[in-house]
Amino acid sequence: MPPRRVVTGRSQEPRRRFVEELRLRRAASGNSLRQLGEVLGWDWSLFSKMESGETLGGPEVVQALDQHYGTGDLLLTLWELALGDPTQFREQYRRYMSLEAEALSLWHYAAGTLHGLLQTEDYARTLLATGGLNGDELTRQVEARIGRRELLNGDGAPHFRTILSETVLRTPLEVPEQWCKQLEHLLEMSERKNITIHVVEHSAGLHALTNTDSMFLRTPDGRTVAWVETGYSGDLVEETAAVERLQLSYDSVRDLALTPTASRKFITQMLEEAQCDPST
Repeated sequence: MPPRRVVTGRSQEPRRRFVEELRLRRAASGNSLRQLGEVLGWDWSLFSKMESGETLGGPEVVQALDQHYGTGDLLLTLWELALGDPTQFREQYRRYMSLEAEALSLWHYAAGTLHGLLQTEDYARTLLATGGLNGDELTRQVEARIGRRELLNGDGAPHFRTILSETVLRTPLEVPEQWCKQLEHLLEMSERKNITIHVVEHSAGLHALTNTDSMFLRTPDGRTVAWVETGYSGDLVEETAAVERLQLSYDSVRDLALTPTASRKFITQMLEEAQCDPST
């Protein structure tokens, strides 16, 4: 088979293609970054960061650019593809991210920290920074993590169930206001029809997943795979017998957990006990 002919010469990587298109459209319009900021009402530095690939920006600013350039929903489409591009994540997690993006349902157990799908930006930034990230790479990874939350939005969103060890809710962020926003976000997410949150209290004692963060993903072809993670690495488990053993452990922990209603009450109690600014 002959090699594929390159038609446009533009990048085939979603994030780079989005950046290229931003630069091309602005160049064709003749606008400087400052002029673009003045016309659209955003600080020009945001457009600079978007065109350098430092940030993807949000859907509102991308829609405004589409309107300004008369490109229909081209930029928004490229933005969505870039947002879901697994290459934006660190290499060891890309396989998992691809599976997560296609999963029909997800079941999770959190031993010490919230899953990325439930994290606020402040929580994600703090957690990733403790892992050694900083500067532009930290910004990119925070953005990638927050972008994953789109998975749970929309009519076709998968069902996501998480069981939180009480440890998760008793390990606050250093800034009280940020922690309160994270707890409020958890309560908001628990009200969605496709999200179920349980809490397993310390009084339940030791159990099969006491120190093991686990995620089970139901794939479109009917398989269930598992992702087991520590603070330093993660392993994808695909062998059927091993996945079933892990699922039995998960089911036993679910039996120990509070009901969703009781779990919301528990999270509300944590929020009431937190030292929050009355304005938050």
